[in-house]
Amino acid sequence: MIIYIGPLALGLILGFILGTRIRDVPESGLKFDASVYILFIIVAFIVAYALGPFPYYKDTPFASGFVAAAVGVILGKLIFGRSNTPQKTEE
Repeated sequence: MIIYIGPLALGLILGFILGTRIRDVPESGLKFDASVYILFIIVAFIVAYALGPFPYYKDTPFASGFVAAAVGVILGKLIFGRSNTPQKTEE
């Protein structure tokens, strides 16, 4: 079995960048608990299985780049996620 690093790396990088841009808004009342992350990963695996692999790839039965992007979103949110407080601007 060959593991294609291209879609994995690109998906992880793009997901990580998107994950760093997610921030919590206290007024909305939404919270990102552990259950939200687990549900997100489960749904990502279901969608990746429905998408299937890229036509020329035969490594796994699901879209590995999509799963890597989902993992990247979670990693970006947990490591560099934006905080609740707004940033101060210089005048």
